[in-house]
Amino acid sequence: MTTFIVAAAAATLLVVALLVWRRTQRVVTTPAQRAVHQALHTASLAAVPLRRGLTEESASEAAPHLRALAGAEALGVADAEGTLLAWDGPQTGMFDSFADAARRAVADERPVLVTGDEHTLIAQPLPIDTGAAVGVLGMVTAGKPGPGMLGAVAEVARYACGQLELAELDASRARVDRAELRALRAQISPHFIYNALNTIASFVRTDPDRARELILEFADFTRYSFRAAGEFTVLADELRNIERYLALEQARFGDALDVRLRIAPEVLGVVLPFLALQPLVENAVRHGLAGGGRGGQLSIVATDAGTDCVISVEDDGIGMDPELLRSGALDAVDTDSGPARTGEAAHVGLANVDDRLRAAFGNDYGLVVETAPGAGTKVSMRVPKFRAGIRA
Repeated sequence: MTTFIVAAAAATLLVVALLVWRRTQRVVTTPAQRAVHQALHTASLAAVPLRRGLTEESASEAAPHLRALAGAEALGVADAEGTLLAWDGPQTGMFDSFADAARRAVADERPVLVTGDEHTLIAQPLPIDTGAAVGVLGMVTAGKPGPGMLGAVAEVARYACGQLELAELDASRARVDRAELRALRAQISPHFIYNALNTIASFVRTDPDRARELILEFADFTRYSFRAAGEFTVLADELRNIERYLALEQARFGDALDVRLRIAPEVLGVVLPFLALQPLVENAVRHGLAGGGRGGQLSIVATDAGTDCVISVEDDGIGMDPELLRSGALDAVDTDSGPARTGEAAHVGLANVDDRLRAAFGNDYGLVVETAPGAGTKVSMRVPKFRAGIRA
């Protein structure tokens, strides 16, 4: 009996599903709706290569879809110098005229029409928000184009410009990220190298073997920190570099620096911005512990939090006034101004790390700082275990 009821329910659900599907099909398959869906699909196919910028490869991939959107007999793409990047469709008598028309369109900052016996070429410049044209679309039509065709050409060009502006924005963001990373590397150098070399020098006569070990740690630390690889790394590599840094600092402070690590093995492969963790640790050692002149305890914890990984760096040092954080101390430049953790000497690169985390993963993934005078400081970051398009 139960089996019969289950089967009947399943059959009923199937019938309902078929009725819904048929109704949906009737709703979305009118000729006008099919045309809209086809146009949107074609536009999305053209957007993918254009978001990489205007190159021979991206132009060749986008040209067939742009031609379909405009309804042109043939379509060419040229760069701002008039160099042909791609051509899709038959090479009519307009093919040889495209390069010259493209150069004129860029120079005059307006469309250029070239008429022939049977075809017309419309060379439409592609200006982006800077005002300069990054390229030209050349569309070939049969006979003399009417207002509808001219409007279609202009709209397709405007759509291509929008995608190229997004590509430029992506490239600009990448340049900013690289500049911030270079700034962060430069910031590490004066803060750490001098003390590390002094520490190594102090062991050269008293403990040559120890000095040799520290030199190797220092070499590996600088090699990693100034590597020419990408903007992301995995947590395991970042922690290994932290171990090198702490080995040099513990040689300097001895037993006064107590380091404790608690890392969940399942998060070692999590991808995070390169050098995102090292500034947090350096800040804790340099200002939280060394700043008080008495050393202390440093804890680094990485835990599994479902879809995210939570990483925290905590010291039991002198702390700071939370009001300084709210008033913008994260943006302050470290001035090495003395033992007190002031607003001007509070953080080494934390604003840089916060900005890079938010740029990579969204505003939900910035730094969280918990501190109070005399109560130490805890800086935490939340990193997604997986984010499409981001890999080490």
